[in-house]
Amino acid sequence: MNSKMICISALAFSMMSGAALAAGSTGSSALDNPDKMAPFYTDSGMKTMRSGDEFKKAWLALTEEDRASMKKDCGDETIAKAHDNFCKMTKELGGAN
Repeated sequence: MNSKMICISALAFSMMSGAALAAGSTGSSALDNPDKMAPFYTDSGMKTMRSGDEFKKAWLALTEEDRASMKKDCGDETIAKAHDNFCKMTKELGGAN
């Protein structure tokens, strides 16, 4: 009976650890990375987007790799819907597929 309890406890612990690790991730989208997205917003809660010129300046300050990743994410309908205003701005800059 003791070995069963140890096995069940170990299984429960591993399941909880996996859930905690998953909850701590920033998401698979570059658009979910606060460090990369902060320059596009005027507030720390990232609710108010910067003006067109400021947005363009932040966009051009990104690496080509980051811009490519964000363009790809904006091409995904589900991700684009969650980041609607950002993706609209990148399309205006000719930056989204």
